[in-house]
Amino acid sequence: MARAVELAARGHGTTSPNPVVGCVILDAGGRVAGEGFHAYAGGPHAEVVALREAGERARGGTAYVTLEPCDHTGRTGPCSRVLLAAGIARVVVAVPDPTPKAAGGSARLREHGVAVETGLLAEEAERVNAEWLTYARLGRPHVTWKFAATLDGRSAAADGTSQWITSPEARADVHRLRARADAIMAGIGTVLADDPRLTARPGLPEGRPPLRVVVDSDGRTPPTARVLDGEAPTLLALAPDAPDPLPAGCRAAGLLRVPRHDDVPRHDDVPRHDDVPRHDGVPRHGGDPLHEAVPRHGGDLRHGGGSGGGLDLGLLLRELARREVVSVFLEGGPTLAGSFLRQGLVDRVVAYLAPALLGSGAAALGDAGVTGIAGIHRLVLDDVTRVGPDLRLTARTGPALPRKEQ
Repeated sequence: MARAVELAARGHGTTSPNPVVGCVILDAGGRVAGEGFHAYAGGPHAEVVALREAGERARGGTAYVTLEPCDHTGRTGPCSRVLLAAGIARVVVAVPDPTPKAAGGSARLREHGVAVETGLLAEEAERVNAEWLTYARLGRPHVTWKFAATLDGRSAAADGTSQWITSPEARADVHRLRARADAIMAGIGTVLADDPRLTARPGLPEGRPPLRVVVDSDGRTPPTARVLDGEAPTLLALAPDAPDPLPAGCRAAGLLRVPRHDDVPRHDDVPRHDDVPRHDGVPRHGGDPLHEAVPRHGGDLRHGGGSGGGLDLGLLLRELARREVVSVFLEGGPTLAGSFLRQGLVDRVVAYLAPALLGSGAAALGDAGVTGIAGIHRLVLDDVTRVGPDLRLTARTGPALPRKEQ
């Protein structure tokens, strides 16, 4: 199973909106006969790839798979039936599929006499598939907040300059992580201060441009901003009462109206994962990214008036999920990062720390809703890696992945 988890990781950045999955086939004598992973959305699933490699050696053997084999027909057929046709005698599953549409593969296999075991290396398999499992269980994208800072926690000098705190090696590593995400998000403060492109560097193997999302409550994005350069699809998230910042006839970005945080009534019409349609609004893979993006149910999410408050980020994330955005890479600056933390919407933190000191200047994180030490946001550290002269720390916000409320 450890090898299957390793294989699954190879699909990061290319399988969305599907999960990453790895599979290893052992023959009846316990020897490795085949292995595979899901490489891209619409392509063969991990079980199919591994079974093709195993051939007749799979008969009477065991399949180790990181996610329960699907039992439905989508762009490909059900993996449960492929395993049955191959004569597999035993299937070991790390994590059950949480989606009603695809689940049921284990039950079908058992009905046909296949021995099925579940839970082997479940924590490792959940971690490698954290983005998709968050999306499937909660109906919102998985959020990774990235920041760069000095050892004393400063993300900019006292005069506002910040280019560059970290090394070229660290910045190249950031582009690699950007390319794996479905969307790169920043707040209007970052757009006004730094005028970033929010793109992944050309030449990275994944190839498809992530959606750029600007959280702009009051409609202040300049028409000359580089996020409107047409290099990648862009979505501006505005409050219902905000002016349209784009000139008449401008098709440089889609617009999404999201209520301010204090204006959102609590209602049950926000879709769960099962209701997520394909690419309504700004598409991820080709198509026309420049039309105005509106919700499936009509209107523009105008659930309330008011002004001066930040957007309801949870609702924004659900709307992105409806556009098949499975993962968000948040680079938004201290104010937006603090808002995400206050609303409980950060799943992973990636910090690049430079061996440098500023002493004054902007902190990496703004108000995160903590007034006393009892409210501190404690993280679980998963990895510390040296990148050039800098350190990259990766941590998650809890010991286990979130699960859908029952």
